[in-house]
Amino acid sequence: MRRLSAMALMLFISFCGYAQTVKLWPGVAPGSESWKQKEQVEKNTPIGSVVIDVVTPTLTAYLPQHAKATGTGIIIAPGGAFVALAIDIEGNDVARWLQSKGIAAFVLKYRTVEKRQEGIPPDLNMDEAGKYGIADGIEAIKLVRQHAAQWGVAPDRIGFMGFSAGGMVASAALLQSEPAARPNFVALVYGAPFGVMPPIPSKLPPIFMAWAQDDPVALDDVTRFYAALNAAGDKPEAHIFSAGGHGFGMRKQGTSSDHWIDDFYAWLQAQGYTKSAVSPASH
Repeated sequence: MRRLSAMALMLFISFCGYAQTVKLWPGVAPGSESWKQKEQVEKNTPIGSVVIDVVTPTLTAYLPQHAKATGTGIIIAPGGAFVALAIDIEGNDVARWLQSKGIAAFVLKYRTVEKRQEGIPPDLNMDEAGKYGIADGIEAIKLVRQHAAQWGVAPDRIGFMGFSAGGMVASAALLQSEPAARPNFVALVYGAPFGVMPPIPSKLPPIFMAWAQDDPVALDDVTRFYAALNAAGDKPEAHIFSAGGHGFGMRKQGTSSDHWIDDFYAWLQAQGYTKSAVSPASH
């Protein structure tokens, strides 16, 4: 079979609604040159596939069919306390849902520190463990904007969605000192800065937040960040569910949190991001 050119392949992917994976950095990701762990995927867990020991970060693009494409793109960072990634219920499943709505979704498999024990280490320094994923998240924004034309998205319609620890990655992208480097909107689903609270500027891009009142893991940090955003003059959209726990993602539990993604889509509509935009690819 004749090999397709890079552009022909991209157009084929866009037309058919397929996904493709690209490396985030051209070489070894900076800061992890000495890492020796080997990436592993734990399949068929109660939350689907879980990835651990990520050394080589990637971005998987779920591009909608060309006729449905809105020109909006969203980078998705799954959670897992920076020792694992819930790559299905907080990544691929979300991406496919957005793809079906005409939104390009980019699942970020960011670096995680070596998993040496079961569960989350009680003494884990989230700022130290998260710095690699945060660097990958910031690089992901640059990569999507650089390839906006090929991927059929508008560079000024790039959002960032993060779950749990992935929400810390998204919040760091949001709080960059250079406004032009920030995503155009952010969704934090039971996610927030989980270490030292960073300075919060005013006039941030639009922010969507969702969490459950019975979250045993992230409730204090999420509500603290929500209060800090409001104190700085930012007005995030907040959806607080009575039940759902932590890590509900795309799981259906029979609680109102099952519908968070519908609430998010309604918010996107209100922001104008579900309407078709003239993307660079159409020029």
